Amino acid sequence: MDLNKSVSVLHSIQGRINDMGLAAPPFVVMGVTLICIWLVHYLIKQINRRRRLQAVLPPGSMGLPLLGETLEFFARSPALDLLPFFKRRMERYGPIFKTNLVGKDLIVSLDPDVNHYVLQQEEKSFHIWFPESFMRLLGEENIAKCYGSLHKNTRNMIRRVFGPENLRLVLLHDMQGAVEKTLSSWHDRQSVELKPALSSMIFGIAAKWMIGYEASVLSGDLWKNFDAFNQGLLSFPLYIPGTAFYRCMQGRNNVMKTLKQVLDERRKKAETPERMDFIDVIVSELNKQNPALSENLALNVLFLMIFASFETTSSGLTAALKFLSDNPKAWQELEAEHQQIRERRADPDSEVTWEEYKSMKFTSHVINESLRLANVAPVLFRKATQDVQVKGYTIPEGWIVMICPPAVHLNPTTYEDPSVFNPWRWKVRK
Repeated sequence: MDLNKSVSVLHSIQGRINDMGLAAPPFVVMGVTLICIWLVHYLIKQINRRRRLQAVLPPGSMGLPLLGETLEFFARSPALDLLPFFKRRMERYGPIFKTNLVGKDLIVSLDPDVNHYVLQQEEKSFHIWFPESFMRLLGEENIAKCYGSLHKNTRNMIRRVFGPENLRLVLLHDMQGAVEKTLSSWHDRQSVELKPALSSMIFGIAAKWMIGYEASVLSGDLWKNFDAFNQGLLSFPLYIPGTAFYRCMQGRNNVMKTLKQVLDERRKKAETPERMDFIDVIVSELNKQNPALSENLALNVLFLMIFASFETTSSGLTAALKFLSDNPKAWQELEAEHQQIRERRADPDSEVTWEEYKSMKFTSHVINESLRLANVAPVLFRKATQDVQVKGYTIPEGWIVMICPPAVHLNPTTYEDPSVFNPWRWKVRK
């Protein structure tokens, strides 16, 4: 429909209204005319865009209205194998397909080449993205919204505390002390629930390096609130007292209050500490004339760093111990490697040195294989900032790409017997 036809139709409508004795003022008619023309133009544009996209979007189904394919995606799968949701669609559509989850149009990539390309184009054609319910948990200002120089400055701040030099000089010592203390506390217990126990141990280390001396006083309350946050992290986002999501948000709010209190107290101190923790780095940045980040962003980064450090690490460790307990041969070789290190020492009970840590070849194979199978980050999200052409398809601007690392980690063309725990495979790969 062109402009002349739109105007003639509207004149006809106006004539009928006048014949009925319901004449409207000219400025009203003109306003209605312009609105109708704009609506027609917009609808034609959207129809043409949809036709264009349908021709180049990957195959797939958008599922039910509103729900999409959400229910099938979130169906539980007890195995470590690729989710049935992905398997069925890869067989039907191939490694790249479209879907709709929780009302959001997505393109799912199980293709290694596409995954690599999307990640390489970060901050160019794609940005990090999280679901809206998760963004509520991260806070209004968070690292997921940091792009370009801001993201680079934030990473550099983190490296000042958690870079290789600090790992070599200090963090290795602190971690060994925390592990020995935790293991000794298990001696009198009949059983230990491993994942929560490991989370608590790693949280203590992370809190010490994030907020320093306050960690010993605050870690108990902080841990309870972080645990409440973690328990409701993947719950339905219903903010009503009694729900898991409500407890999750309350836990986050309590943690943020505590971190704000620690930050305010640290900013009042004039002296420069000999050993800087991450909150000292934040104070140093905020005290600059033109700080690279706001206080709210700094606190949200601090919150996310503490959470990510203990949750992902404890998941990986739990998986590794489970795999080792099911594989006596791997356990024996791992034990033999560490026994040889002890035998070479003048004092068998001395602390692990950096050189010893670097010499643990089979240990690194066990870690690589455990992380490959455990997939502590089962999906990653990126949002297209422009139309992107890849593998003959178009990823439209504004659409979300769901990257699935397990599709690569469990791919039989990449790994022989991919569902089998086999740390020796990494000897060959290296």
